[in-house]
Amino acid sequence: MKNININSLLLINNPKIIDIRSNYNFINGHIPGSINITSSELLNNYKKYLNKNETYYIYCQSGSRSKLIVNELSKLGFKVININGGYNAYLFRY
Repeated sequence: MKNININSLLLINNPKIIDIRSNYNFINGHIPGSINITSSELLNNYKKYLNKNETYYIYCQSGSRSKLIVNELSKLGFKVININGGYNAYLFRY
């Protein structure tokens, strides 16, 4: 499984970032440019949201759930990368 830290992610031009937290958490703060698709929605409907020719960066609050989601989606052949530390890493990056 691939991982990236928040500082490296922020250097990428127009990354496709998916926040798998609840809509409530997303509305109350998220990594700029990310879209919100809950973990269950993403796993149940991955064909609707993901393209095997694209790379996606996925995060949750702390990086634990996103690690599991990335593992599952990788097995299905998607290019997905876990953001280490999740949204917490973004909040406390300085």
